[in-house]
Formats: sequence, C-alpha cells, structure tokens
Amino acid sequence: MERVLGIGGYFLRAADPAALSAWYRDCLGLDADDNGLWRQDAGPTVFAAFDSGTDYFGSREQQTMLNFRVRDLDAMLAQLRAKGAAVDERTQDLAGIGRFGWVTDPEGHRIELWQAA
Repeated sequence: MERVLGIGGYFLRAADPAALSAWYRDCLGLDADDNGLWRQDAGPTVFAAFDSGTDYFGSREQQTMLNFRVRDLDAMLAQLRAKGAAVDERTQDLAGIGRFGWVTDPEGHRIELWQAA
C-alpha cells in the first residue's frame, strides 16, 4: 500500500491573504517564501479526528485546527501577547505529551501551540 509521506501544505481562506500571511510571519516567525514554501524543523506531527460536536477548535464553524510545535511555549505566548494577538489565558499540561496554548489569528482561526514533552 502506498502511504503519504507527511503534510505537504495547509491552505486556508482569508479576506486579506497578504495581511494574514504577514501576521503568521511577524507573530509566529513562519518565514514562507513568495510561493508559501516553508521548511519546518523535523519533528512529530499528530493527525487526529475529533467528534463533530467538539468545542476544542473554538468556533463550531472552524472545521480544522492548525497545531504548531514550539520550543518554548511561555516565550511564544509572551511574544504573541506583546504583539497584541488574541492569546487564550489558559494553557494545558499533558503528562508525557507536553504543554499546549492557543492563539486566534486576525481572521478568527484558532491555532494550537505545542511544546512537546
């Protein structure tokens, strides 16, 4: 059986694609080129289906949630707050998995940040 090799892209609709791309660059350090190509660090990727009624993604209209691995969750959340981003006040610690925090981008997409254990 052929298998996928990894996630090749994540695409989202935006009212202002240039401004949203700039937010991801300026707030999260996601340095994609003009074609959107971003070379990420090697590491684990989770693929998981959630119950259709979950509130975990924030808004019920949001069908997927992007999760970024981070080196230092507290530093990333502080950086986002300093830039005026909508950062969730709570974090979550899961033994053996890591720590989680959340931010909402300027167009309302909830993003999860994960500092692996």
